Amino acid sequence: MSFLTPKVGFSDYLELTKPRLSMLSVLTTLIGYVAARPPWVPVEFISLVIGTCLAAGGVAALNQWMEHDTDAQMKRTADRPIPTGKVPTGSAYVLGTLMCAASLGIIFVQVNGLAAIFTLLTIISYLGWYTPAKRRSRWSTEIGALAGAFPPLIGWAAAMGHISTLGWILFGVLFFWQMPHFMAIAWTYRKDYATVHFPMLPVRDETGGLVSGWSFVCTVLLLIVSLAPFFVGLATAYYLMVASITGLWFLWRAAAFLKPEGRDQSARKLFFTSIIYLPITLLALVADRLVFF
Repeated sequence: MSFLTPKVGFSDYLELTKPRLSMLSVLTTLIGYVAARPPWVPVEFISLVIGTCLAAGGVAALNQWMEHDTDAQMKRTADRPIPTGKVPTGSAYVLGTLMCAASLGIIFVQVNGLAAIFTLLTIISYLGWYTPAKRRSRWSTEIGALAGAFPPLIGWAAAMGHISTLGWILFGVLFFWQMPHFMAIAWTYRKDYATVHFPMLPVRDETGGLVSGWSFVCTVLLLIVSLAPFFVGLATAYYLMVASITGLWFLWRAAAFLKPEGRDQSARKLFFTSIIYLPITLLALVADRLVFF
């Protein structure tokens, strides 16, 4: 039986892979790769792109397969392909599994074993740890941030065959960035998450004081880690200037989130700031490494 039927088209399966969210994983993988400044090997680079695209899309499909019951109960996810009946659950499972398996094979054969290991860790931590934890643990966001911080290590391992200081710094940047980013989202949609009884912090913390406080602490840590490349001699003052400006701007938005008055609006502003902050800061690091370092 073909995956594509008169009622199910390519666009439905593409939506199943969450292309916008998956693209973030691919881009941060490539940031790690390019920041390491490896020799130009076209086959390796293209294989890394294809492999990470398949891994990110496969994880997204399997995540939706695992959560189709709760997705159907929340307004923000009820229109996804499985809850709407556009894509059968079995098809989503097969597609996601094949994509993940293909990604591991491509990266292992065409890139290197360490990059494949970090790809596998990303898949396992997201699907085997984070997704189940959302139903049971207050720490699910932190677990998800850990899974989401692996992509730069995939790229760095692909480029170098090992992980050095800057690779771990990129891991830290991604980890701490995700906390205010996802806390802002979770606070905005806390009623949706409460509907399906996800015990995450924004559901438990009705006033938002703990949510905003934890977001602020992680943003402070993000600022410190993001400036580390300069202080350990892995970036120049040009990067320091950009990272300082973007980091202080992000911190300002996180501080505004601390105020009870207008917290919902502050959460949305913090979310949009996080979207702008990450590419500017990471691209500044890559440019600095390639041009000035």
